[in-house]
Amino acid sequence: MMQNLSTGLLWFVAALCVLFLTPVPPARAEEVSSFPLTLAREKNWLIIRSPRLPRGEIRINYLEAYCRPDSTTADWHKTTIGHKTELVSLSDDRQTMRLRCTVNDGVVVDHEIVASDGEVSFQIRATNPTKVASAATWAQPCIRLGDFTGFANEGGDLDDYLPRCFIFLDGKLTRLSEVRPWAKEARYTPGQVWCPPGVSRKDVNPRPLSPLVPSHGLIGCFSHDEELLFAVAFEPYQELFQGVARCLHSDFRIGGLQPGESQSIRGRIYLGSNDVQRLLKRYERDFPEHLKNAMK
Repeated sequence: MMQNLSTGLLWFVAALCVLFLTPVPPARAEEVSSFPLTLAREKNWLIIRSPRLPRGEIRINYLEAYCRPDSTTADWHKTTIGHKTELVSLSDDRQTMRLRCTVNDGVVVDHEIVASDGEVSFQIRATNPTKVASAATWAQPCIRLGDFTGFANEGGDLDDYLPRCFIFLDGKLTRLSEVRPWAKEARYTPGQVWCPPGVSRKDVNPRPLSPLVPSHGLIGCFSHDEELLFAVAFEPYQELFQGVARCLHSDFRIGGLQPGESQSIRGRIYLGSNDVQRLLKRYERDFPEHLKNAMK
């Protein structure tokens, strides 16, 4: 009997050794690279929330403005078209939000915004139900990233967050602090605008307009500790823009609407770990035409 007990004890000890000494396989990248997001609405702010985000949220002035053409050298107040945004619904799980914008010229813009694991998708439909053509050419979601990048939201050096921000030039991720040349002259300064192919350089933000053409429509930044990554894209898009509210823009294009005409727009915000290759795979999945056009 003692022999049986000894044998059993040896097997038990051996099993414990196997349990504690066998290395645990690391979690797959997909399991740790993104996290669930929820949505909230406060006044004109669209708020993306998660405990994983610095200070728990990212705020977006959604929408900051609807804009007329011939804007690059114009007074901003003459460029913007007034509008009102109302919250239509927010799901109980706070992951699906519907908004409706009524532009002062009669255009109606419906937004379906869906938060999921590491992404926020936008499905937008702009319709002109009037009998008069609309000049609404583009619109600005102003994404505030001071907290995310580790800088104050107001005051101080307005360019301090540029080393954390990026666009793609010549197919390569380029931090904004490394972009050369950096335009400095415009009706309003500072800031920087990148105009994509197919969009008139007369119809973008009246901030310094870069002579450089972005490789595609993705713009983003890294968190203050470089562990997380944020990026945004819309299709069609009017411009990429770095602004004075420690903000980044991928401003979407409406193109002006004739009576009875509609335009569909889609967009995506990406949030997750600092994994640029994974970001590009997600972006290619959602906007294959951007990368296809970049290769022409």
